[in-house]
Amino acid sequence: MTDPSSSLSALSDHGDRHFDGLADKFAASLYGGIRGELRLALLDRLLPEMLDLRSQPLLDVGGGLGQLAAWFARRGHPVTLAEPSAEMLERAREALLEISAGRGVSFIPATLQALPERAPGPWSLIACHAVLEWLGDPRAALAILAGLLAPGGQLSLMVFNRDALRFSNVAKGNLQKALDDRLEGKGLGKRLTPISPLTHAQIMAWSAELGLDVRGVAGVRVFHDYLRSPPQSDAERERLFALEWQYCRADPHWRLGRYLLYTLVRPDAPVSSASLPASSPTSLQNQEPLP
Repeated sequence: MTDPSSSLSALSDHGDRHFDGLADKFAASLYGGIRGELRLALLDRLLPEMLDLRSQPLLDVGGGLGQLAAWFARRGHPVTLAEPSAEMLERAREALLEISAGRGVSFIPATLQALPERAPGPWSLIACHAVLEWLGDPRAALAILAGLLAPGGQLSLMVFNRDALRFSNVAKGNLQKALDDRLEGKGLGKRLTPISPLTHAQIMAWSAELGLDVRGVAGVRVFHDYLRSPPQSDAERERLFALEWQYCRADPHWRLGRYLLYTLVRPDAPVSSASLPASSPTSLQNQEPLP
């Protein structure tokens, strides 16, 4: 008999971290408390402002437990959810079938690398939230996503912020770890530290290389993860959410969000390297030019 825990300590052939055997841990750690509440509440307000939503079909890449797919399904988007973990996919299927009664939702047991064959599109709307940081080659993954976009298509991308992880380690007293820049997880056991946390500079550089326009950026959980103790009352939770919302797109605060949320758009016409912008994305609120 196969040891059910053996899959928890191995990366995929691509060097990626999948989550078979970790669905309960994943749900409790990432969505079971105020961290998950804040993340979902902020996305509920940010996504309609950062995306042009017209009930177009959505490809949800690495859709996990289905929370994001459910958000889009409730708003009339036909949803295709791709997820390599059979356990996570089954959880998502149960959650979304309750919402949609089986209408307009499909499921693909596939890795991101398999999507050019399994779900080639082209897609006018793709969501890939909290996935790249679990992959061995996130830059190559972003290139695959860019290739799936239709001209004018939008990619809602959310990544785990390496700079915020460093700041969090310093706040916790892990000074040598921060000095040594030993921030990546190993992908072993049940630990949920991402193996490839990313910086804003990386996303900007890769997007430019791929000819993607950066139309918006925000920080998700700018303050919460640095609190000495979580909010103790509903009033404190409301004040924290008000702070998070007020500063999630204000420079410099958004830069220390635990997650960075982007809207990336494939131009209607091919973009030559000579015409790529040298500075910041447009349409960002309260933000100075970015390097």
